[in-house]
Amino acid sequence: MQQGSLVCVGTGMMVGAHLSPICQSHIEQADVVFVCVAEHYMEAWITSLNKNTVNLQTFYGEGKDRHDTYAQMTSAMLERVEKGEKVVGAFYGHPGVFAKVPHDAIAIAKSRGFDAYMLPGISAESCLYADLGIDPGALGCQHYEANQFLVYKREVDTAAYIVLWQVGVAGDFSSAVFTSSSLQRKKLTDKLLSIYQANDSAILYEAATLPIDEFRATTIAIGELHNHEINQHSTLVIPPVSKPVIDDVDYSKGTN
Repeated sequence: MQQGSLVCVGTGMMVGAHLSPICQSHIEQADVVFVCVAEHYMEAWITSLNKNTVNLQTFYGEGKDRHDTYAQMTSAMLERVEKGEKVVGAFYGHPGVFAKVPHDAIAIAKSRGFDAYMLPGISAESCLYADLGIDPGALGCQHYEANQFLVYKREVDTAAYIVLWQVGVAGDFSSAVFTSSSLQRKKLTDKLLSIYQANDSAILYEAATLPIDEFRATTIAIGELHNHEINQHSTLVIPPVSKPVIDDVDYSKGTN
């Protein structure tokens, strides 16, 4: 009897352009493919590679706690692994970035003695660097999930890029909605104004998902963040507003 296995792969952000050959091979050879992607076109393309697909998006529901949804997705995948099937989870972008289910499913499968691992995909972060012309190695780059940024104290370096993910749900902590209200998002505006000036510029970014589409890069004033159209997949990028300060100790010189 075939030993069950699990491979979670990334589809990338753009339909038909970002899927790596090895990820595509796993999809084509799987007994069943669980698909969790944002675009209908992406789902249709994955289905064209393997007809035996299950759409994980059906587990979502308005007002339903996303943690319950994630647990159900994980269980559905593991059930097929335990039946001895070669299971592939195809996840939007990179399967390890802002994706709880792949991490949970792989960890549980491994603990039960099954072969389970992850293969990377082109993430929204990769697209962001290319589309906005940002080199994170030039001035540095700090990344935070928007609600974690609100809850925790962070040492923000205004001489580096700040990238806030999932600003579309900023200020909502119910885990039951897909976008927060303008009033809820004002909490994020207020916290940013404790660090930046109201007229400092930021960019609302969204990666393109179809070859015929263009990415979104809307320049806004930080003080007006909550008044702009923000979607579930919107990312906020704040460019540096100060200069790096040289450390008192000159580490560039050798020591004896």
